[in-house]
Amino acid sequence: MPISLEKVEQAAPGLVSLYRHAAVSLDKHGLSGERAAVYLVLDRSGSMRNYYRDGSVQHLAEQTLGLAAHFDDDGTVPVVFFSTGVDGIDEVSLTAYAGRISALNDSYGHMGRTDYAAAMTAVIEHYQRSGTQAPGFVVFQTDGGPSSKSAATQVLCKAAELPLFWQFIGFGDDEFRFLRRLDDLPVPAKRVVDNAGFFAAGKDPRSITDAELYDRLMAEFPEWLTAARAQGIVSG
Repeated sequence: MPISLEKVEQAAPGLVSLYRHAAVSLDKHGLSGERAAVYLVLDRSGSMRNYYRDGSVQHLAEQTLGLAAHFDDDGTVPVVFFSTGVDGIDEVSLTAYAGRISALNDSYGHMGRTDYAAAMTAVIEHYQRSGTQAPGFVVFQTDGGPSSKSAATQVLCKAAELPLFWQFIGFGDDEFRFLRRLDDLPVPAKRVVDNAGFFAAGKDPRSITDAELYDRLMAEFPEWLTAARAQGIVSG
């Protein structure tokens, strides 16, 4: 069961507007009542520093929580921070989210390079350990291409056999050529189903309205659910 509006109002009144916007988008995309284990992956390479300082990454975490409250009943989103490797794995929740992203980022010290594969592997391992029966929906934020394109491609293609959907979001003015290619990898030549989406949020991610962000997040998830169920990757 999703978390009720009343519970969100009590536990996290600052997220009520996001919760409502997410509900509208889920209904629009035929996803009301779906279950999913939501993950958030955050790039903390050196070029991301200003996005942590100006609150853009914190805001994305809050938007992700607003969505997760509909998909899951625990009010918690695991967060994987990555740069040259996995810098840390923690969580945000309805009862502990304000200012949390900057505090966690600061605690991890040096901001390095951009290893997608390490972050993706950490999500896969966490998801498999969790024992959940729900599919996973991964919000994966970055501001540039990975340090190893081949490793990232390999992990994504192998992960297509798992009940995990990867929604990549690009911050900044990079052209994101690699992520656009990753989004369009052929099926079934490279992967059994199309298990990823991508959109660029631009140099000022917070200028995107909450309603638009949720619509972009949900753009390809319904098609993946249909395909993954047809392949027996997702049950039900």
